[in-house]
Amino acid sequence: MIIFDCDGVMFDSRQANVNFYNHILFHFDLPPLTDKDIEFVHMHTVVESLNHIFRGTTYVAKAQEYRLKLDYIPFIKDMVMEPGLKEVLDILKPDYGLAVATNRSNTIEKVLAINGLSHYFDIVVSSLDVENPKPHPEPVFKILNFFRIEPRECLYVGDSEVDFTVCQASGVPLIAYRNKSLKADFYIDNLLDILKIL
Repeated sequence: MIIFDCDGVMFDSRQANVNFYNHILFHFDLPPLTDKDIEFVHMHTVVESLNHIFRGTTYVAKAQEYRLKLDYIPFIKDMVMEPGLKEVLDILKPDYGLAVATNRSNTIEKVLAINGLSHYFDIVVSSLDVENPKPHPEPVFKILNFFRIEPRECLYVGDSEVDFTVCQASGVPLIAYRNKSLKADFYIDNLLDILKIL
């Protein structure tokens, strides 16, 4: 069974995220994201990210409200699918359970559908599906319970410290994607290299 993180693993979504958050900032006549803000939003939920980038302003609640009305679909075009993703999913699907664990909220289903990926995954766990999103292990435990398997019967493909923390807390082995600085069980630079690990 294999769990995929979304942002940074299935998609290079940095530009989409930057455009999304800058759109909200500009709506409130605030300056664009700083480099530090960009790093923060890459690894946190949308609620945490907006609370962070609007800290010190009077717009936090209004920004959260505006975000709920905002259609994410125009920003999906800025997400770039990682090379080899569809190919590896095609190969894995007949023999392995597949899941997504993401801190995206109501956007993940649209992202998967628009890119023709929904049918590959048996379960998708977003930040809305759990009380405690990543880095808490609850999303992974939800997936393990769904498949009725133990942590060691699973692999998790991630790219960030958040993913490392999830794997450490849940006992699921981590495949670090394009991030040699993570303490992981396996390292890959191409998603098709997952096949060499199985």
